[in-house]
Amino acid sequence: MVWHTVPRAVQLLFPKRIWRGDPSGNRVFLSFDDGPVPGATDYVLNELEKRGQKATFFMVGDNVRKHQSLAMEVVDAGHGIGNHTLNHLNGWKTPAGEYLQNVRAFDETVGQKIGIQTNLFRPPYGLITGPQAKSILKSKKVLMWNVLSGDYDLSLPPSRIRDKTMANTRAGSIVVFHDQQKTQDVLPKVLPVYLDFLVEMGFETALL
Repeated sequence: MVWHTVPRAVQLLFPKRIWRGDPSGNRVFLSFDDGPVPGATDYVLNELEKRGQKATFFMVGDNVRKHQSLAMEVVDAGHGIGNHTLNHLNGWKTPAGEYLQNVRAFDETVGQKIGIQTNLFRPPYGLITGPQAKSILKSKKVLMWNVLSGDYDLSLPPSRIRDKTMANTRAGSIVVFHDQQKTQDVLPKVLPVYLDFLVEMGFETALL
């Protein structure tokens, strides 16, 4: 089951994590997780460029290592970069020391490969323990979301993904899509319609 929105009660349990952006200027905060992946990230970049829209890409460090030039395309296009760990670790299943080292390894790898340092972090799967979050918050913002497209769930028809994401988008929404292998075939059926919806509704896209 996909929770397309995060219940307010969950957000209140973790007030130091960022669930929404500034709604002023009718802004929406697009984000893409898990890239860079050829066939997905480049497709997303092309669709964003068509409409002059910006997004924040929470990258997996090992994917940056494997696809350095594609990661640089994201940077050169003026999009934001966030830390999504080196190896897409599940914080609930990973000891704190190992998890935090993996976060630091992302910073080292991305700094070497594309010369970028970021203070933005998003835990893979949204799963992170209290001690892990407390440590990361000393140097980074922990960016969550309040609109989850569900594009990674292959059991969901594209029409549901589109409709639910549009219905839940408000000024200030942090919206999550994924630029990964699993979503390569789904994104063309979902993303253009959603991005056009943002334009039609007068939403501006902004970086986190």
